[in-house]
Amino acid sequence: MTSEENWGMPPIPVPPLGVKRLLLVGTGSSNAAFLPLWVNWFQVSYPQIELRIVLTRSAQRFVTREGLSVLTNRMVFEDSWSEEPQVRKLHVELASWPDAIAVYPAGLHFIARLAQGLADTPVTMALQCTEAPIALAAALPPGGWESAAMSDHRARLAQRANVVLQPPVMGLSMTTGRHDGNQPDTLPNLLGSLEDLRRARQPQEAVNGAR
Repeated sequence: MTSEENWGMPPIPVPPLGVKRLLLVGTGSSNAAFLPLWVNWFQVSYPQIELRIVLTRSAQRFVTREGLSVLTNRMVFEDSWSEEPQVRKLHVELASWPDAIAVYPAGLHFIARLAQGLADTPVTMALQCTEAPIALAAALPPGGWESAAMSDHRARLAQRANVVLQPPVMGLSMTTGRHDGNQPDTLPNLLGSLEDLRRARQPQEAVNGAR
């Protein structure tokens, strides 16, 4: 299966995705600038899946909540604590609502916070508490994936049964202008890994549900 109506983009294979609700989190990598293209592709490819989007404050240097709201025709949330009274807290909603969560792109700082168990924003709080499968597409500077810090973060996240960290792919660095950048893998490839994780967890979830 391919999706062909994507703002002039070439046909892209559409991996199966057996969820009804997907939470998409954009973090502060410059690759967040491409989120409008991927969001458009997603909605054409999966019209039956309800999509909600959250942007970190740093992601909004490269893409706006207003722009993505126009594409999705629904509110795009900011990953910050609200000062207004709320009947249902955002972090509770983000943890319980989605069937699956995709973090695209996932910058080094966000990966580090998740791996270290921090819960200093609604999204990190939700990701620490949710049982939904989570897939992150690492977007790192040159040498970031091989660094000692990232090796530690990778080891920690590998211990979590509901998390998969997609390695970056080599691509053009927006900083150096050379093909030495650790770019995030494509959103379709990330969703493929997310679906693999979701299916792998189904037998155990069925066992737990029967107890």
